[in-house]
Amino acid sequence: MITTEKPSVVVVPEGAELIEDIFYVWKIRFGVYKSMTKDGRKMLIGDTRECVVNATSWYLKCEQDGTLHLHSRVVNSGIVAGKL
Repeated sequence: MITTEKPSVVVVPEGAELIEDIFYVWKIRFGVYKSMTKDGRKMLIGDTRECVVNATSWYLKCEQDGTLHLHSRVVNSGIVAGKL
């Protein structure tokens, strides 16, 4: 289960850049990038800064519009049928 609790104190990582006054993007280990909302909710990890900025912007826009469910689907129920 994914928790969406917001931390009481937001710690902005060193080198984080504020994008559109909505979320932060910064470089982490292995040269990948990570994003977090201003409220401290961790969002995405990606291989390039541009990909993380675009995907985080899109995700937050869909969340705000209430259209995120139109772009999500369950691939598998997780139930194992038959003998193992």
